[in-house]
Order: sequence, then structure tokens, then C-alpha cells
Amino acid sequence: MADCKLPGLVLAIIGVLGSIITCVLPMWRVTAFIGANIVTAQIIHEGLWMSCVIQSTGQMQCKVYDSMLALPKALQTSRALVIIAILLGFFGILFGVVGYSCSNCMMDQRKKSKVTRASGVIVIIAGVLLLIPVSWTAHIIIHEFYNPILIAQRMDLGSSLYIGWGSAGLLFLGGGLLCSSRPHMNDTDCEVRYSNSCAV
Repeated sequence: MADCKLPGLVLAIIGVLGSIITCVLPMWRVTAFIGANIVTAQIIHEGLWMSCVIQSTGQMQCKVYDSMLALPKALQTSRALVIIAILLGFFGILFGVVGYSCSNCMMDQRKKSKVTRASGVIVIIAGVLLLIPVSWTAHIIIHEFYNPILIAQRMDLGSSLYIGWGSAGLLFLGGGLLCSSRPHMNDTDCEVRYSNSCAV
């Protein structure tokens, strides 16, 4: 099962990178085109930190949200959860590297295996924390889209949500591979070191 550590780490790293893109990219909500008339003066993209307007001429203007306290509670919560997910994913990868079988930081194979499994749990928790705001935001967008009372411009699911779903899936898979780590007692490197120490 030691071979699962490296793929688990790779998937976790890709998942964290995708989480960062999900957090930064201002495409959580985009303008929805309804009906046959798709000609519009501007296209609106909204993210966690800013909103962008693309004019029909191709010019794009982005504006960072002025006040954090004036933002909707859902957006504030999504910000916090995504940031925590990124931080947990980073620490999970760090622990996974320390517990990797080729690392010389810890010689005890059982301790390294425990650290690796702990890193897998952390990565899975990061995936859950990323999945919650992405799915929550998608639910709000879909609910508003099909709300007949809503008169304002309807919004559609943005690319960031799909990247977030994919990243959460990679974090789940990578964390699961890291959790499946088992200590292997017959490690060649340890045997060599042990024989050298006995010879001295």
C-alpha cells in the first residue's frame, strides 16, 4: 500500500491548487442567457472577492467588494470555508510529505504511517469544507433561477463551481489513498541502517 502514498499526494496537491483557483477566480455566478435573444450589453461575473463586468466591446472591468460586513452571510461563510479548506489542504500535504516512505525526517515506519493517515484525514476534511460552500452557492443560484417572483437578472452556475466540485473530488480521492497507507516492516533502507549500526 506504500505505492498509494505518492498518487495520494499528487491528487491532494492538484486538489489544493484547484481550491485556490476556485477561491480566486471571479466566476461563481455568471449572467444567464434566457430565450432566443442572447445579445446583451454586458456580462456579469461574480466571485468571492470581486465582481467583473464584460462589455459588448470586449472591455472587462473588475471591482473588489468594498465592505466585508455588507456582503451576504452566504458569501462571507463561503469565503471562510474555502480559505480554511485551502489551509487544511496545505497542512495535509505537508504532513503527507513528512510521512512519505522516502522521507528521512522520521525513521520509525509505524510513526510515518500514522502521520500519512492523519494527513489523509486532514485532506478529506479540506474536501468537505470546499464542497459545502460550492454546493451551497449552486443551490442558491438554482433556487433563484427558477424563482418566478424574482425580477432581477438571473444568474447561472459559473466555472469556479465546477472547478470546486472537481477539486473536492480530488481531495477526497487523494485523502482516501493517504488513509490507506500501511507500515511496511521490511524496509531495505532500515535494514541497511540497522546492520551498519550493529557492525559499529
